[in-house]
Amino acid sequence: MFEGIVSTIPDRCKRCYSCIRECPAKAIKVVNGQAQVIYERCIVCGHCTKVCSRRAKKILSDVELVVNEIIPSGKAVAIVASSFPASFPDDYKKLPDALRKIGFNQVVENAFGADLIAGKYLEEIQSDTRRNIISSVCPAVVSYIEKYYPELVENLARVDSPMIALAKFLRANLGEDIKIVFIGPCISRKNEIRREEVKGLIDAVLTFSEIKKIFKNKSVDISSLQENNFDPPAAYKGKAYPLPGGILKLVNVTDDILEKDIIVAEGKKNVLEIVEEISQGKITAKFVDILFCEGCISGPAVSSNLNYYSRREKVINYINESINSIDKKIWKSTIYNNRHLNFRREFKAKNQRRPVPSEERIKEILSEINIYTKEDELNCGSCGYHTCREFAIAIAKDLAEKEMCLPFVIDELRNAYEDLKDTQEQLKTAEKLASIGQLAAGIAHEINNPLGTIMLYSSMLKNKANNNGLAEDLQLIEDEAKRCKNIVANLLNFARQGKLTISSFDINQVLDEVIKSVSIKPNYSGVKFETETYPEPVIIEGDRDQIKQVLLNIISNACEAVEGKDDKKVNISLQLCGSKLNVKISDNGCGIKKEDYGKIFTPFFTTKKLGEGTGLGLAITYGIIKMHRGTINFQSEEGKGTTFTIQIPLKVLNENILLN
Repeated sequence: MFEGIVSTIPDRCKRCYSCIRECPAKAIKVVNGQAQVIYERCIVCGHCTKVCSRRAKKILSDVELVVNEIIPSGKAVAIVASSFPASFPDDYKKLPDALRKIGFNQVVENAFGADLIAGKYLEEIQSDTRRNIISSVCPAVVSYIEKYYPELVENLARVDSPMIALAKFLRANLGEDIKIVFIGPCISRKNEIRREEVKGLIDAVLTFSEIKKIFKNKSVDISSLQENNFDPPAAYKGKAYPLPGGILKLVNVTDDILEKDIIVAEGKKNVLEIVEEISQGKITAKFVDILFCEGCISGPAVSSNLNYYSRREKVINYINESINSIDKKIWKSTIYNNRHLNFRREFKAKNQRRPVPSEERIKEILSEINIYTKEDELNCGSCGYHTCREFAIAIAKDLAEKEMCLPFVIDELRNAYEDLKDTQEQLKTAEKLASIGQLAAGIAHEINNPLGTIMLYSSMLKNKANNNGLAEDLQLIEDEAKRCKNIVANLLNFARQGKLTISSFDINQVLDEVIKSVSIKPNYSGVKFETETYPEPVIIEGDRDQIKQVLLNIISNACEAVEGKDDKKVNISLQLCGSKLNVKISDNGCGIKKEDYGKIFTPFFTTKKLGEGTGLGLAITYGIIKMHRGTINFQSEEGKGTTFTIQIPLKVLNENILLN
């Protein structure tokens, strides 16, 4: 299986998305938290390797091939990129000697390859009738156009890169059996030598970083070596090739042509913009020279701590020091004698563009990451894409995943935390209710029989008593015993929670029954009930009796809360929300004190007068709702009223449910 030139080291990748943000081809996709390079989309520009602070990007290396096979062959020829002074600023004149020390038989400057193709570019500019001829010296630019602007492939200059041109020259003059190694700052050269039309011309590519490692492993101290020249052929104007607009410095064109018909664009941002404008027909220039780096002196593997201007100065100094020592007659003669060499190259479209998703699909994806309006689009760039819309399009093209959106992930974590917190509270409450339920069941069982005896004998004594005062006392005993029995019944109801008897029923009908039973009670005669229900039946599945008990408990509490008010109101509304039913019960009563919020569903907590409540109604209600896989919450303001909100699913599925 083909291994990509650039790949990710999984253990080092930490979801920063810098590589995605900088990749001009969007050839990096996050899979299971790791930024993986999509090899067929990658143009090997090397930007991802420059911005990754974790050094999580690995570059395919030819070091072993060069050290173990090519150099030992005794026919190794090194082609050195003209930007070498920027990478070896203090010892660049000693580099040829260092390369010979590790075993290269000849060391040639790549600048001569630029000299070889200068005339070809001049021919393209002067005689080609095409508009917008795009330079083909940068392999990353060539790949970008082939893969993402296939309609512009015809615009590429049909000329070899300096590296390929020099390789053809060397094989023609030194023999086909030589082993050629290119050494430079450019990662995309590793990809260029694998192209079918030039395959076999270059045997390996090393970056300046890699050659420095070889020097170290071979114990070659470049600073201690002698200054030495490159082997012929000597380069002339091609030495300026690594500087911005370098290819144009080789071509003898007039200032008038330079002003009107030639554009130089370097750097990722400028390249992307000008290629897009060319594709839209907005550029009228005859020739466009573009490089993904700001000159080859800014290549991703230049391996130098110098800034751009210092690197540029080093290369210019080298040019000034060496260009006048060139024998121009020999230089011209060499180029003339090799005029028969073919430096023409054709390019092919390798379209990697994916269909643009529909507007509906884009909106659907945006809604999945909680973006519903234009105002919701933060365009923060945390995902690696400049805008939320661009990110959504990448998701639709299967180049990104929702989890790359930081605000979305934060919201998801917050919701998960709230859900976990709520679950923990529910578990605590459930444990408390379970232990209280066991206690209640035991107490109820033991008290129920004695209470029955007390009620029986008090009733018998009351029937025999002739003394009115004694009869009243016996009636009081009987009433209090009944009250105790009701408490015991509630305890048993509380303790028996755990199974539901499911049936389908109309919640409107149940609500009517509850309101009628409450409204006929003398204590609630002045309460005005306002209901917002549906005209047609609302059928839900659940335990009808228990849901009725829930509504009865809360509505009764609401009626008790409005006592003392002149205008007593209880509002009840039903709302269908997808697969769930919301029931809101509001009153304009006394409200709940804030300090009591945490106790509302606690068993035996009550704010009613002594002897009027058991404190089990809301505890039982809470248990029933949870058994129905629902939720119950409240909002209250002291002195203004309370609203209880119940949400239950329209269908309840539970392995402990009994079906009618």
